Amino acid sequence: MTIKERILYFAEKKHITKESLYQQMDVAASNFKGAGLKSEIGGSAIVKFLSIFPDVEPNWLLTGEGDMLKNANLPKAHKVETGGIPLIPINAMAGIAKGEVSVLDYECEHYIVPIFKEAEFLIPVKGSSMIPKYNSGDIIACKWVPIVDIFFQWNKVYVLDTNQGALIKRIHPGKDDQHIQLVSDNDKYPPFQIALSSINAIAIVIGVIRLE
Repeated sequence: MTIKERILYFAEKKHITKESLYQQMDVAASNFKGAGLKSEIGGSAIVKFLSIFPDVEPNWLLTGEGDMLKNANLPKAHKVETGGIPLIPINAMAGIAKGEVSVLDYECEHYIVPIFKEAEFLIPVKGSSMIPKYNSGDIIACKWVPIVDIFFQWNKVYVLDTNQGALIKRIHPGKDDQHIQLVSDNDKYPPFQIALSSINAIAIVIGVIRLE
């Protein structure tokens, strides 16, 4: 791919319309169509693109090598200096995933759980939709999953930050490649479809701490 094609690829993966992209970069649409798509893009346009989208890895943009996003687009909810895994409020997941806040902005408890070495955060379960797998009050251990080019493990449980808030559900194939089906273990809650574009961040559940 050319640099221009990688810019369009990035926009597609981030669900940014071409019209919005051209407007933000202050370029004509013709630069990204036909013969214009194969021509070189100016250095000033590259600098502007990287300033607008600072999460893009410059080396990937210029050469196509490595990850598209810095740090593979993983949110910064990692283990902190105290050691252990941070227990974050469920309503904090969205802000942490978007990079607006970090775990240090919360007075989090931290737990050392040797069997959850890969876990990056803990989060409490609320509600009854995942009974009997998880009960309200259980604490689940989670690991962030890059949202770009994501590969779902069907029927696994994930925590999703969506436009509807944080959801803990099993993931099944959706009606097309732009949707997934979210399934509760409690059959009183019917499954439903959501668009991939409505997911802001996602983590896979790797374990549970059950409180009696």
